[in-house]
Amino acid sequence: MRKKFYKMHGIGNDYVYFNCLTKEISNPENLARKLSHRNFSIGGDGIILVCKSKVADAKMRIFNADGSEGKMCGNGIRCVAKLLYDLGKVNRKELTVETLSGIKRLWVYEGKDGKAQRVKVDMGKAEFSPAKIPVSLSGESVISRRAQIGREEYAVTCVGMGNPHCVVFEDAPEPFERVGRAFETSPLFPEGVNTEFVQLINETTLRVRVWERGSGETLACGTGACAATAAAVKNGYIKAGQDVTVQLKGGNLTVNYTEEKVFMTGDAALAYTGVVEI
Repeated sequence: MRKKFYKMHGIGNDYVYFNCLTKEISNPENLARKLSHRNFSIGGDGIILVCKSKVADAKMRIFNADGSEGKMCGNGIRCVAKLLYDLGKVNRKELTVETLSGIKRLWVYEGKDGKAQRVKVDMGKAEFSPAKIPVSLSGESVISRRAQIGREEYAVTCVGMGNPHCVVFEDAPEPFERVGRAFETSPLFPEGVNTEFVQLINETTLRVRVWERGSGETLACGTGACAATAAAVKNGYIKAGQDVTVQLKGGNLTVNYTEEKVFMTGDAALAYTGVVEI
């Protein structure tokens, strides 16, 4: 079967998107592994299916490059909102998307061409309880706690943003792939983990390098930017309730953290469309 795809990215965090509002794709796990290869196929951090929902305007299903299903992707959900808006599937600038981490509310900002250019997302509440992240450490939270990861010991802050994150406030060590995989496969994280190494630039700016579980190093991670900001507030590096610029390899996101919820704003872009045999 041949099916149209949309290659989209949120500041470099790229996925292959399929409109599945009328018919879902079978075996998306294998399709993600096949299409994500950057040398032998379309290439991307995985695939995202835009499906019909009974409780929201649409449902987002994420499959990472290794075929595992993800719960939430901040950059991905912005592109879902753009696709729904640009295709006329939703004619409002405020919409909702169902995810495995709950229903997310989004706001679309048009560009000069009348299409969605930037999207704001209510990412929900940041979780710090180890059981909700999850992380196999005791206590009410894991804030700047020393932990053995692979061969090294790090001061880690663990955050749940619909998926598990481990934030480290230091420059990313090399080789980054070895370190990233050590975090992802550590027994401390029963569901794996996304890892952010964070540099503090000033009171409103963070620079973040990300290792995503199931995908490896990515140019950007929306939930990672939110987790890094939440961790920076909990560690006393920045203040809550203000806009923070999070610099990632693919570009910048704006994150505003409060105890009740986290808002993230950033670009969503269509790179190209095509047709692929699935």
